[in-house]
Amino acid sequence: MSKILRIALVGAGAFGQKHLDALKLIDGVEVTSLIGRELEKTKEVAAKYGVDHAGTKLEEALAREDVDAVILATPTQMHAAQAIACMKAGKHVQVEIPLCDNLADGREVVALQQKTGLVAMCGHTRRFNPSHQYVNRKIQRGEFHIQQMDVQTYFFRRTNTNALGQPRSWTDHLLWHHAAHTVDLFAYQCGSPIVKASALQGPIHPVLGIAMDMSIQLQAGSGAVCTLSLSFNNDGPLGTFFRYIGDTATYIARYDDLFNGKEEKIDVSKVDVSMNGIELQNREFIAAIREGREPNASVAKVLPSYEVLDKLEKQLA
Repeated sequence: MSKILRIALVGAGAFGQKHLDALKLIDGVEVTSLIGRELEKTKEVAAKYGVDHAGTKLEEALAREDVDAVILATPTQMHAAQAIACMKAGKHVQVEIPLCDNLADGREVVALQQKTGLVAMCGHTRRFNPSHQYVNRKIQRGEFHIQQMDVQTYFFRRTNTNALGQPRSWTDHLLWHHAAHTVDLFAYQCGSPIVKASALQGPIHPVLGIAMDMSIQLQAGSGAVCTLSLSFNNDGPLGTFFRYIGDTATYIARYDDLFNGKEEKIDVSKVDVSMNGIELQNREFIAAIREGREPNASVAKVLPSYEVLDKLEKQLA
């Protein structure tokens, strides 16, 4: 590997561009290939970010000698198969959340990572957001223990559009995508596996074919409980909002901002080198490759959250 870590980014849409913005802030990294669905649009994004190669096929990037690692910001249904293709080509890989949309595929990804020894990581950004890192450090020091988490994941998405309001070529999913963030974060923050899980869902959308509203209840082995409400019908404040209720404090996390239970803002600007969760997860991916170690949010570490999602899917069926 050269001193410069050479990365191919696959997925030139809204989230792919968030990765491109973040990678510009990290020393010793060069994006050498950009792969997107439509060639002309991909060329436009490549030109904007100074990427020399633009294409429409993952295989183009995997065949290049100037690619050491791949970041996948592609539709959910492609994640597992593309992560496997990257490792078979000898490339380290970070796949955006979710790792998979069925448990068998997720297990196949983990098995191949263990066989190859390559770095394979999933974009569970909540592990890296400074707000959640702050709470985690309190937990690690024994200063705070979670009793309950109350989480709301709310969007207004009655048509198939992405974060930029543009038409999307695939359908998002409350369970396998958005619930995956909280299921993983709850177990991670509790330092304890999830031992009980149940779910209810609302009506199936007649066009999108997915449930637009969902309620999930979790319990960790520590005894802590989590209530997660998800909706694509919410015409109001959008995003995911976390309330940590503990034995010594209450914390409210809204993206990278953190407040106490009295709505007094907590300064988390010094928690890490950046306030950008995407940048921080990319820094972890790159550091793990350089240091030859397992990253936080490795595919093996996040797989238990997908085992829970599989159980919930079977309940809902």
